[in-house]
Amino acid sequence: MTMRRLKLIDGEDATSDAAAPRAALRIAIATQDMKALNAHFGSAQKFAIYDVTADSAAFIEAVGFDEVSDEGGHHKDDGDDRITPKVEALSGVNLLFVRAIGGPAAAKVVRAKIHPVKIADPQPIEGVIERVQVMLRGTPPPWLRKVLGEAGMSNKPAFAEEDA
Repeated sequence: MTMRRLKLIDGEDATSDAAAPRAALRIAIATQDMKALNAHFGSAQKFAIYDVTADSAAFIEAVGFDEVSDEGGHHKDDGDDRITPKVEALSGVNLLFVRAIGGPAAAKVVRAKIHPVKIADPQPIEGVIERVQVMLRGTPPPWLRKVLGEAGMSNKPAFAEEDA
């Protein structure tokens, strides 16, 4: 399976590692056109990867694949493992947004410490990012608090100790 990576490199960030500690949640969005969440995991030709905080979002890279399954979930029976290379390409990602994901793929994603999030209807990438930011600004649902904890991040405000 052929994979391509497109990264934006800024002078200071040129030596940064995708798995390096950061203060942002790294998300990947399954896409066919780099404009919208519009692909199932297996059929995604690309994954758009962003670092997202409550107040900002930065495009990190796009990962592209030549050989993918069709949207109907029909897989070629040639013996090639198309799941593992995709999961490996998403190393360091905390959340994976897809329209759908099959059981075996979801199990591999979860074992890689990536939380899959299914959103059935296509939506612009900006909408997915905004959805994450709204959750980060408010009280995140339990599944997101768990992801934040595993990522070494916390959205809990720091409170000064009060003298009684």
